Formats: sequence, structure tokens, C-alpha cells
Amino acid sequence: MNFTDLIAQKSILVCVGSGGVGKTTTAAALALAAARAGRKTLVLTIDPARRLANSLGLPLLDSEERRVPDDKIAEGGAAVSGSLHAMMLDQKQTFDEIVAAYAKGPESQRRILGNRIYKQISSTLTGSHEYAAMAKLQALAAEGRYELIVLDTPPTANALDFLESPEKVTAAIDSPALQWLLKPYLEGGQFSMKIVGMGGAFILKRLARFVGSRFLEDMAQFVAEFNTVLGGFRERARAVNELLKSEDVAFLLVASPDTQSVDQAVGLKERLRTRQLHLGGFVINRIHPRGPEAPERAALVDLLEARPELRGYSPDDVVQVAADLDRTYRDFQALAAMDAGAVDRIRAVADGAPIAAVPLFDQDIHDVDGLSRIVRCL
Repeated sequence: MNFTDLIAQKSILVCVGSGGVGKTTTAAALALAAARAGRKTLVLTIDPARRLANSLGLPLLDSEERRVPDDKIAEGGAAVSGSLHAMMLDQKQTFDEIVAAYAKGPESQRRILGNRIYKQISSTLTGSHEYAAMAKLQALAAEGRYELIVLDTPPTANALDFLESPEKVTAAIDSPALQWLLKPYLEGGQFSMKIVGMGGAFILKRLARFVGSRFLEDMAQFVAEFNTVLGGFRERARAVNELLKSEDVAFLLVASPDTQSVDQAVGLKERLRTRQLHLGGFVINRIHPRGPEAPERAALVDLLEARPELRGYSPDDVVQVAADLDRTYRDFQALAAMDAGAVDRIRAVADGAPIAAVPLFDQDIHDVDGLSRIVRCL
């Protein structure tokens, strides 16, 4: 199966990789290719550069699903049979939607959403961003409005950490320590240190000196209220895990050719295997292309002397320009050889999965024409 097959046959493509390797651009290029191939496509991105929104003809990317104008994605004036939509993940909004779905009623929902502990957790708890991405992906897939969803995953130090995020978030909220804090609140209807034993009261009083009794009250109230929707978070985590193991889902490992990025891609491939997730392929961005054999220095001087922009230069100056060009070109080709070695490393562990080597372009990708160049590489 090649990239054309993946775009045509899968329902979800997940782009995974560390920050700065071109995941967002790769995701946009895949979605563009799918729309041109006739599929109704959504690209869900995490933190896109504003120039990407502009390049797609959108004033901005936010939590609203926005359709990219057909004339922006058409190539060479050809009619587009599919469609391309784009949206950016709103982490807190995704959490709020889960609360709204599982809260006991409007009053419980209001208390949870207004609780300052919830506001902090839904925005900054470790794994919450990744959990929100997975939860939103599952919700969109369940709605069935798109034939293909391309997900640009959050940049993390360990690029597959988002797979563990549902368990991390629910475990943090459902931890024994928080349940211990909840006990006096549940038994008394309000937070009271009289309800806990002497040892517990002593600990809580010491805590209150540092964080304030109001904070403890808010925390206890949050845990009590949130217990009603915690099952919803667990259910969403279970649904996400089932979804990701589906045959309709493929993971694309995005990397750059530097050693650390390649090491991570190789490790990610193994983690996908152990989790029984389906590898779609590798995308290696910013590959230095190999050029033709460099001419001899004397032949290069002759070529330069014929260039009109060098007329008026002294022979010594032309020789110096030739030396600088020759050295720069050979350095560039040394980098190309290293990058080719990186691709070979990936190929050795790919088990037949497709590999796209996207060259280092002479300018940033900032418009549909640039994305089209990546599409042709894929």
C-alpha cells in the first residue's frame, strides 16, 4: 500500500512526530491530496502557523470547521470532486463538551464548568491536550460526516505519549489522594476537617496554610461533582483506544533526517507494533537532494567567467567565487549523503511500509502551490 492508497482507503490518518519536523504541513498536504482525489476531508490541527490558514484561503483556523474554498485547492483549474475542511483543536471546549454530555443536569454542569480547579485542570493537566485531541477525533469519527480525517498530533517530547493520555488524565482525576480529600466533603455535604480523623485533620490544616482552605473546598467540590462525569471520560478513553486499533486508521511517522529524529521514528514504529496499531508509512522532511557531479575547479571558473553578472570581476575574484561555490556545493552534497543514510536507516526497519522523502525546498511552504509540491513527493 502506498500513500495514494492510504489517502483513498483509510478513514483516519494520524501524523505523529516530535515538534519541528513538519507534521502540520504534512497533514495539510495529505488532506489536500485527499480532497483532490474526491474525498470529503477534514484536517484537524493542533497549533498551526497562521500562514497555513492564509495559504488555504482562510482568515483564521479555530474550533469551527471551516471549508477551504474549492478554487484554492484546485490544481491547474481542474474541478475538485471532494472537499477540504480545516479546524484547530480547542482543548478546553473539548473537555466542556464531555462534561455537558455526562453531567447529571444543567446545575451540575454549571458548577463543574465554573469550578476554578476544573478550569485549571482542563487547560494545564499533563496529558489534557493530548486527551482532548483523541477525544475530538473520536467524536468527529463517530459523527461520520467526513470520509477522511487527518490528525496533526500535539508536539510532545515523546511523540506517542498522546496514546497514554486518556489513562493518565482519568487516573490523575481518580487518584486515591483526591478520593481521600473527597471523603469529608461527601460525608458532610460541605468540606469540614471535623469529619476526618485527627491525623487527616492535621494534614489538611497544614495544607490549608499553604494553599488556603478555600482552595481545598474548591478541590473537594470539584472531585465530588466530577465523579459524576468521570465515567464519561473513561468511556471516551475506551472508545478512543478501540478506534485507533481499527483497520481504517493508519499512523504516519513524520521525521526529519537528523539522527535524533530518525532514532525517535524507529522507536515509534516499535511502539505502534506493541500497541497493535497500524503503520501507514514514513514521511521524512527536508532531505538535502543529491546534485550532479561537481565540475572541476578550472571548468567552474570558465563557467563563471561567462556569467554576465560577474563581468568586471578580476580573475582572482572569479577564482575566489569558484572556490566558495565549490566548497558550499560539496558541503551540501555531504549533507545529502548523510540524509540518504537516514532514509536507508528508516527503510531497513519499515517492513515494506511506504517512505516519502520530501526534499528541502528553497523556501518555506506557505501556500497551496507549496503544499502541492509535497503532494507530488507523497
